[in-house]
Amino acid sequence: MDNFGFLKVAAAVPRVRVADCEYNAERIIALAEQAAQRGVEIVAFPELAVTGYTCGDLLLQTPLLDAADEALAEIVRATRKLPLTILAGVPLRHGSTLYNCAAVFTQGRILGAVPKIHIPDYGEFYENRWFASGAGIAEEKITAGGQETDFGADLTFEVNGVEFGVEICEDLWTAIPPSSHLALNGAKAIFNLSASPEAVGKHAYLRQLVAQQSARTIAAYVYCSAGPGESSTDLVFAGKALIAENGTILREAPRFTGEEQLVVADVDIRRLEFERRRNTSFRQHEAQTENTVIEMEIPESLRAAALDRDVDPLPFVPRNEADRNERCEEIFNMQAHGLAQRLAHTGCKCAVVGISGGLDSTLALLATVRAFDFLKLDRTGIVGITMPGFGTTDRTYNNALELMRRLGVTLREIPIRDACTQHMQDIGLDPADRSAAYENAQARERTQILMDVANMEGGLVIGTGDLSELALGWATYNGDQMSMYGINASVPKTLVRHLVKRAAEIEPDPATRATLLDVIDTPVSPELLPADEQGEIAQKTEDLVGPYELHDFFLYHLLRSGYGPAKILFLAETAFQGSYDRATIHKWLGVFLHRFFAQQFKRSAMPDGPKVGSVSLSPRGDWRMPSDASAAVWLSELENS
Repeated sequence: MDNFGFLKVAAAVPRVRVADCEYNAERIIALAEQAAQRGVEIVAFPELAVTGYTCGDLLLQTPLLDAADEALAEIVRATRKLPLTILAGVPLRHGSTLYNCAAVFTQGRILGAVPKIHIPDYGEFYENRWFASGAGIAEEKITAGGQETDFGADLTFEVNGVEFGVEICEDLWTAIPPSSHLALNGAKAIFNLSASPEAVGKHAYLRQLVAQQSARTIAAYVYCSAGPGESSTDLVFAGKALIAENGTILREAPRFTGEEQLVVADVDIRRLEFERRRNTSFRQHEAQTENTVIEMEIPESLRAAALDRDVDPLPFVPRNEADRNERCEEIFNMQAHGLAQRLAHTGCKCAVVGISGGLDSTLALLATVRAFDFLKLDRTGIVGITMPGFGTTDRTYNNALELMRRLGVTLREIPIRDACTQHMQDIGLDPADRSAAYENAQARERTQILMDVANMEGGLVIGTGDLSELALGWATYNGDQMSMYGINASVPKTLVRHLVKRAAEIEPDPATRATLLDVIDTPVSPELLPADEQGEIAQKTEDLVGPYELHDFFLYHLLRSGYGPAKILFLAETAFQGSYDRATIHKWLGVFLHRFFAQQFKRSAMPDGPKVGSVSLSPRGDWRMPSDASAAVWLSELENS
């Protein structure tokens, strides 16, 4: 495991010759050497890889079992100088009984042998003909590869501080897989040695099974299955290899290639530890049974510099278009149903929304329209108010008006220039002043208008601020920070754009679609400072606080992954390679941390709003943080990175 908590693992699928143990040992050794060159720390080979899975009754023959034992000894000898741990499937005799086992070895030493527990004897499987179940075997010894070693279904292994467990093929398909107990006892990675033949539709189910078990155990799950060379008398083996982590498939080998496979991925052990700490349900069941942990230290690996892991620069936004569209629809529905419940509970048939012509207010209006349609309320009950001020441009002003007209809501225009000018005179603010007071006076004037109109109409003020703005505190306290229902409160800025785009794609009216698309292309701005000489937006948010794609990346990995600044910086460099250099990322990460800690007081007073994703800053829900917490530890780590 490296300094950032990544463990490089591999699933290997060698070519085998059924019952030719010497040949199979050569292929295992060759793939193990390849794995070591790639910096792999633990590599797994399939079930019965030493003999081949499809040996049938030959597995009862003494010559084959002797050859398998000799081959295992040779593999252990040949790989003794490789800085990695190897798991290989092999039949082992214990007394007069034969077991289907995973031998675990490193540095010339066999650490232990784990027997298969669930022996399938249905359909195409009849393993019970040859093997006994390892259920109940614990704290015993067995001779394997010429060495006496630990033998038991309760074994886990700890190599350089990372504990892992082993199960074999059918063990995964049972109601309560052994890996569930192994994980509760501390194993953070599970390796499955399998020989699963193909059948139509089976692979899709298997992928779900692997992903789900990694999620249930909050663990990494490495699965490798028999491939080229296995007998095709009645079955076909396609060479499956998958690496999953907490519900996500990280890497997968192509099937039916006829080639050997070595699938490598960096699994994030530190993140798994974080997830287990925060998951109280997991903690309640930890260590309910006992297991034997075999510890081993091995030298530093030949670890490659490259990270064998995809780092998504937009963690809130699905890459696949179909998945992205599905998520957008789901979020729209959650927003609409949340607001619908609040309207029904309060008996309100009116909603008041401030419409600026920007992304956030557009999303809030679209979600409010959907809520009214769901409740079968007249859209004229939605009062959209545009409040042009000192920085309002023709582009945003016209888009706001056009959008409200096209959506059929009640349109009101209430300019704020005169009211703000009078207010500034009243408090003695110089008209040329461009401080926070100048900007916030406008934001609070707009909020006062919205609140007062809502009181007049018997309605609710719908907030427009999004998750990213809340994280940065990019909102005026008791201004746009406040509403009666914050409908965008857990939608990050990088996803807001896609939500509006999705609305444009399904909008049947060409004029409305054109307006939505222009809103998407408009720079993000609060428009509180006067426009430039060309009448264009002069105050661009991302020039002031930094790119939202970076801030959303920082936010996701700080809260959802539990990463420290050094790891976030490292991953951001990987994710945004070619877009931002290290110095730029470092600068904006510092800004993010400063603002995130300093602006908690605004989040402590945020209004209700629907949670739509895995990251939320509601003080009544996901995020409990004192307003006076110091950022010193995080900033110190960043400065030393």
